[in-house]
Amino acid sequence: MMGNWKTCTIGDLGAVVGGATPSTKKAENYDGGTISWITPKDLAGFSGRFISHGERNITEQGLKSCSTQLMPAHTVLFSSRAPIGYIAIAEQEVCTNQGFKSVVPNEDTDYMFLYYLLKYNKDKIENLGSGTTFKEVSGSTMRGIEVSVPETIEEQRQIASVLSALDDKIEKNTEVNENLLQQASTIFKHWFTDNPSLDTLEQVPLADLCLVVTKGTTPTTLGKPFVSEGINFIKAESILDNHAIDKNKFAFIDSETNDLLRRSIISSGDIVFTIAGTLGRFALIDDSVLPANTNQAVAIIRANKSKVTPEYLYSFFLGNWHNDYYTKRIQQAVQANLSLGTIKSLPIPILSDKAMPEYLGIISPIITMTKANELEITRLRTMRDALLPQLMSGQLDVSDLDL
Repeated sequence: MMGNWKTCTIGDLGAVVGGATPSTKKAENYDGGTISWITPKDLAGFSGRFISHGERNITEQGLKSCSTQLMPAHTVLFSSRAPIGYIAIAEQEVCTNQGFKSVVPNEDTDYMFLYYLLKYNKDKIENLGSGTTFKEVSGSTMRGIEVSVPETIEEQRQIASVLSALDDKIEKNTEVNENLLQQASTIFKHWFTDNPSLDTLEQVPLADLCLVVTKGTTPTTLGKPFVSEGINFIKAESILDNHAIDKNKFAFIDSETNDLLRRSIISSGDIVFTIAGTLGRFALIDDSVLPANTNQAVAIIRANKSKVTPEYLYSFFLGNWHNDYYTKRIQQAVQANLSLGTIKSLPIPILSDKAMPEYLGIISPIITMTKANELEITRLRTMRDALLPQLMSGQLDVSDLDL
């Protein structure tokens, strides 16, 4: 174990601060507000470390009207209910609603170390939640949770710097990908949305350009259980807003179940598209997530490569070509959904034999770069997640690492 470690409580490391919600019936609590106010919903799907504002700000009057408190930059926000365990670092002064037990670090606690410490102890904290309607961690419980930390802030910083270096690279790659995807969208808009000659292009239904447009089945409807490891089972929540696949949100099936669900086995180059619940998330599949299968909330779109490339079809989704067409055809049941018939009927313009290679020569390298960055992000996350418990428990000395 590196250096000297001590056992203490979270309350010893900083002030644990709750939040509150100004009355939503009074517009003056929100209208024109400039004070950042964070709710757990703002951290749903949030993959970075630093947050500066949420969906809504509040006003000075809103701040004074309730018990929420302004907390300084580098406060570590920890959601304490619905759900427990969202974590972020305040990039500037913020306040929160009652769904947080945030920690304002003491001067002898490194804020980045505290962030990773709470990530490491997330499950432990969650297990201490109580309540009947939903589990919640109280302020007194949060303050009293025992943790082990290096005695000096210098040692805390050394440990945090290793994990932070990996997260820095992850966030940089994520930023690069956001820029690349924006470029792809702009290029698509120039070629198709803003193109006055678009009306002269032949438009064919998506299904005519595909070998397969299908959807999956939930194994449990066939009496087959999920397993602890095996073939990746992609659910709607596995597909992120940034068109990446979150492997931490996979379920798993065995090979026997996969054979029963043969029609929804996913291949490299397939586009997966959510058609129930949260509609319209999509991703281009590469070998890194295979073998894989999916459920009925996800459509599988497989290009007929003798007609078009997967990248060509994918660019139409990146360019939001589908939005208006599909939005007008959403079916409302228990949850919003799109039928396979609607997916298949999306009209796709086909470029001329002369223009197609030019367009693909521009768009395909951009898509290839985003996929390479996604693989690097996955590799870095795997490394970070493997190092986190070893570093935060003191089992691994940072001086032994050569990253």
